[in-house]
This record gives sequence, C-alpha cells and structure tokens, in this order.
Amino acid sequence: MSAREERQALTSRTTSLHDYALFRHGIEPDGRIPSLGFPLPGEFPEIDEDDELEWDPAEAAVGEILAPLLADPDTDRAAETAHLRLAALPVEPTTVHRITYWIGRRLAPDDPVTGTARCLARRLARTGTHPAAVCAGMGLLIPLGEAEDVPLLRTLGMLEDFADPAVEALDRIDRHAAALVWLTRRSDEPRIRQLIDAVSREDSGAVRDLLVPPTDPPTDRPTDPPPAPWRVPVARLAEVVRLDALLRTYPQDAALVGLAARLLAAMADTYVQGPRFPDYSRPVPLYEAVVAGAHRLVPDLDAHATLMSLAVDLYCGAGAVLDWPPGRREELLHALGRLLARPAWAAVAAQAAEGGGGEVGDVLRAGWIRRTGRRPFARRGGPDPFRLEVVVTDPAVRSLVETRILVDGLPLVASRFPIGVGEHPLVLLDKGLLRAGEEPREVRLAGPHCGEGCCGALRVTVRREGDHVVWDGWQGAQGPRPGPLRFDAAAYDAEITRAAQDREWEWQAHTTALLIARGLRDRPEVLAAWDCGDADAHPAWDDPGTVVVSFRHGRGLGSGTQVPDGPQLYFEWLVPDDGSPPQAQADAAIRRLAAGDPRFLADLRHARREDAEALGFPWPEEEEA
Repeated sequence: MSAREERQALTSRTTSLHDYALFRHGIEPDGRIPSLGFPLPGEFPEIDEDDELEWDPAEAAVGEILAPLLADPDTDRAAETAHLRLAALPVEPTTVHRITYWIGRRLAPDDPVTGTARCLARRLARTGTHPAAVCAGMGLLIPLGEAEDVPLLRTLGMLEDFADPAVEALDRIDRHAAALVWLTRRSDEPRIRQLIDAVSREDSGAVRDLLVPPTDPPTDRPTDPPPAPWRVPVARLAEVVRLDALLRTYPQDAALVGLAARLLAAMADTYVQGPRFPDYSRPVPLYEAVVAGAHRLVPDLDAHATLMSLAVDLYCGAGAVLDWPPGRREELLHALGRLLARPAWAAVAAQAAEGGGGEVGDVLRAGWIRRTGRRPFARRGGPDPFRLEVVVTDPAVRSLVETRILVDGLPLVASRFPIGVGEHPLVLLDKGLLRAGEEPREVRLAGPHCGEGCCGALRVTVRREGDHVVWDGWQGAQGPRPGPLRFDAAAYDAEITRAAQDREWEWQAHTTALLIARGLRDRPEVLAAWDCGDADAHPAWDDPGTVVVSFRHGRGLGSGTQVPDGPQLYFEWLVPDDGSPPQAQADAAIRRLAAGDPRFLADLRHARREDAEALGFPWPEEEEA
C-alpha cells in the first residue's frame, strides 16, 4: 500500500478525534488532563520529506480543495470530501492549520460564503478522524469561530497535537478558556496543577491562597521558603484566575491587591513583545479594582514604585489606549496621585533617597520616583495636541528610556505600534530628528525589542507646510493606516525645545555615561593608541547605577587602516557610581583609560579565541571552561 493509500485508509476510522478526546477524559479517574495532553489514537503515518509540499504548492493544493467547498450548503458532503482529500495531501497538519487560517481571514463578515465556511469548519473539527482535517477546521475557526465553538475547541485542546491551535482560536472568542487550555499544558508543576483544579472547582478561596499564601504567625521553628514566582505569562495567570473578579470577592485583601498591582504593571510592560493586555480580557476592570484597593497597601518602596509605574502607564503608556469610558482614566490617575501624595507614601521615597545604609537599588528606585514626580498626575486643562514625554521605567525592572509622543492626550506608539518601544531621547530629541524643515525627513519613532529586521518599526515622514508641521507617509503602523497629522508649527517647535531641555529624567549614572562617551569622542587618541575605537558608554542593563564603557579592538583600527572582516575583540569596563559629580566621574574614567593599555583594564566580551590569538591578546583562563 502506498503512503497516499495508507493515509486514505485512515479515514475509515469511525471515532472522531473530538469524541476520542471526550472518551479519554471521561476514563481518567481524577478527570485531569496530562500536561502534554492525551496522545492521538494509533499511529498516523509520517509524510516522507521527499514527498512533502513546500508552502506555496501546499497553499495552492489546500486552497484548491477548500475553495469549491466553502460555499457548499451541504455541509456533511463538503466535510467528507474535504476530509478525504486533505488526509491524502503530503502536507503536515500544522501547515494545513496555518493555510486554512489565512483562507478564513480573507472572508469578509458579510460575505455569503462566511456562514457556510463556518459550518464546514465546525464539521471538520467535530467529525474529523485525521489530524489534517481537524487542523483545517480549527484553522478556519481562528477567524470565524463564535461563542458556541468554545466547548468544541476546549475538547480538542485536550489532545497533544491540538492544544496550540485551540488556544489560538479561543483567544479571540473566550480568553478565559484559552488561558485554561494554555496553562494545562504547563501543569506538570504541582502548584499550577493545584491552581487549575481550584479554578475548575470555582473555589475562589483556594485560588486566593495559592496566589497569596496565608502568612503564618511568627514561631521559633524554621519556616518553609516562600513560593517561587509563577513561571507563566502574567496575563495568562490573571485570566485563568479571573483576577479582577477575585479582587471584588476579596476587596479588603491587601496582599491580593499588591499582587494584582504587580501583575498589572508587568502586563503593561512594552519591552518584550509589547504589552500583554491582548491576553487579558478585562484590563479596565482590573485597573479599577487595583486603584480602588491601593489605599490598603502598606506604604513601602516596592508598592510606591509599582503604583507609580501604573500611573505612568495610564498617563502615556499601553493602559492609556484601552477602551475607557469618558473621563474614567483621568479619575483613576487622580486617585493614584492623591494617594501617593499622602505623607506616609511620600516619606517612604524620601527616606530611601537619603540612603541611610539601605540597598543601592533602593536609592536608585527612590530617585526614579522623585524624578518621575507629579508628571502623570498633572492637570493641564485638556489634552495637548502634541506633547513629548521622556519616560524611564522602574530601575528594579530595567531602567528603559524612551520618548513617548502624545497626540491629543493619547500615546501614538501604544496605539499604532503596540509591540514597540519609543526611540531614546538622545536619538529623537538631542539629534533634532523631529525638527521639521522644508525637506521631508523620514523618522523612526519606535522599534521592537527583537529588532527591526524581525517585527519592523514605526516610521513617519516629517515635513513643514507653511504654518503647520505634517506627519504622513506612515510605515509599520498596525491596524488601519493612519492619516496625516497636522500640528501648529510654532507650538510644535516650542514643545520639542521644552522636551530637549528637560533633563529631569536623567539619573547620575546616565549623565556620567553621556559625559564619558562625549569625552572619548573628543579625545579619540585615548583608545586609538592601542588600536581601539568605536567607544560607547551607557548604564548597565541589570544595574542602572553602574556605567558600562565598551570599545572595540582590531589591527589598524586606531589609524583607520583595519582590514574589513579582520579579527576583532570587544571589551567592556564597568564604572560604579562613587557618589561624586558626574563630570568628575567621567574625567576620572577617561584618565584611567589614558593611563595604560585599556584592554587590560576592561573585560573581554563577544570575542572568539582565534581572533584573540591572531591579535596577540591572551585568552582569559576562565573562558576556556
């Protein structure tokens, strides 16, 4: 029997994979789904690599099968035909899933074919006995699924091959069900298994105790260590436990409010693949519940920084572009501002800023709170047509610095490129890239953490047109293509000048780094004498109180005669903040670099042993391991 005939023979199975999943779940003594899901029944033959179709011919073949069937009102006949032909195709089920997803996306909601296509998708998913047919139905249900499809998708999600397609389809129609299926795949960790069981029992007390374990009274005996942080995406965790509803059930639970505030701040983080709000179905009620309970938190530095992060986000971050009722966002900001202005909260940051033998990180965090100040809470009598805010994130997270652009009071990047982070003010403001002249200028406003080559970037063309500055020619914007933005030129120029001159956001190590970088640019001979160059300085990613001075070494680099693609080494030198003025620290750092071979002052980074040997530089012993 040929591989094609063997695949066709499998369609003679009488039990659908959907019914098989119900059966497997029903015979489990405790009703639990294993973390990897139930395996598929029997053996489905693998597709020979030599026979398997590439994407383009696979897309054409699947489209040729489904195109005449999508509009067939006889759903049973269409599903049987599609099942036989899809099972015989030399295409992996996961590829079929992706292709049918794109086929479904091309159908307009008012297209007469859409209704019959949805019926076909349901029939394939429910009655399919071959993974390719089931994946085709699930792929179509990603854009076409409705609330009534939730039980079908959850059932298929119990099978190991179908969990990811089920989550993808459920994400659009029922985030809670999607999160449960997603988390079940990680349930080999006992605490996650317990959480899923408690959620399934609708035992809110058990859910609460798993999220925030009760505090035992103090004793003389050793206590168990606190549970490790949840190693799951924060939005999935919040969705599984219905966090906003849980807060309403336990409105006086300060520990739960604190946890919810931290999870919400993490959801709003724009750095890694954008904010997680799309994975949580009710972010607005969660903001409301957290702000309503914030007064129950004990005033400490961590709580102050978390609430400040939420305020900044509501003012000019991802939280600002949620679907807020008119005036509600401003009410929450005002409530947070009143709370953090209370003497007990203000004293926490003031005491930490003074040091007093505390952790260096606490001093940095308190300084960030002071510099952030009252900006998120300032009432300006109405939204500004154009405003620039330099935002630094909580140094306990990463001290990310970005320029946020507000148009009519709403952040442009968060609404048009939510996976991106605004450009650094040293790029947008200090270099004057936003200044408008007669010649149009293309400006990059934001990019993703993974790089422009991966997920693109948000770009716009800036030009002056009489008494106005016009932004148009958008590139990379998500959603509907934005139209032109027009600003009064005088007010626009004044705002850029104000933002460029406002350096309140800078902290000492950041200023020191700028001064070191500038000093090395002004004195290239300091490094050139040792065939080093391309110097830069910036605060350390994991320690914003330390400056990282980086430079490159290669033969001929100092004289400008380096051979392209020749051997090269990269070095980093750490300069901790010693408390002296930034200019004094920068001068001292440059003197140390000039006092001898800087390669032996710094640590070797991003290097290959063969390059070090070619350049006559000793390879560190610890690198050999």
